[in-house]
Amino acid sequence: MIDRFFRAHPRSVGESYGEHMRVAARVGWLLIGGGLACFVHALVPRFHQKTGSGLIKRLYEELHGRGSG
Repeated sequence: MIDRFFRAHPRSVGESYGEHMRVAARVGWLLIGGGLACFVHALVPRFHQKTGSGLIKRLYEELHGRGSG
């Protein structure tokens, strides 16, 4: 059961549990920051005009094709 919950998916993308945790946590923090920038942009359109779309493009390029999981 531990293997199924903690190791199977990281292994499917070629990472250890720790490596996968670092990547996933980093992506999560970036998405939180990008989401906050989008809310600011919604309130004041002059601010963060390209922050959200730029982050999405950057994360797509980083994560696209990283294994089958």
